[in-house]
Formats: sequence, structure tokens, C-alpha cells
Amino acid sequence: MKRDYKKEYKATHGTAKGKKDRASRNGARAKLVKVGRVKKGDGKEVDHKNMNPRQNNIKNLRVVSKATNRKKQPKRLK
Repeated sequence: MKRDYKKEYKATHGTAKGKKDRASRNGARAKLVKVGRVKKGDGKEVDHKNMNPRQNNIKNLRVVSKATNRKKQPKRLK
């Protein structure tokens, strides 16, 4: 089955909530860069333990590999 990227964007990333979530995830990575836990090009990702991208307190963030972070993600809409 071929993915409909326009439909996915319209339903999730293009909404006001999606934009705020993305900005918050970017902020979480910036916070960990600032404290030295990650750096550009290290191949690691910042994971929100409770899966809420708007909770960027240090206790809720951890550094994981790309594979580990992808395993935790919910299934995509079809």
C-alpha cells in the first residue's frame, strides 16, 4: 500500500497542534545540545519518555538511537 503523504501532513503535521509539537521537539533537542548530552551529527535522537512532546523537563528526556526511538512510535494512520 502506497502512503499518501499529503493526507498525513494535512491530518497531523500541518495542523496548529502539529506545528506546536514539532517546535517543542526541536526545543527539547536544543536544550540537550546546550547541556552537552547530544551534538549535531551524532546520530542520536531525543526521546520523550512519556511520549508527550510538550513536556521538555530534563527528567522526561533521554538520548537514544534512531532504531530505539522508532520502535516506540505508534503506528501511522492509513
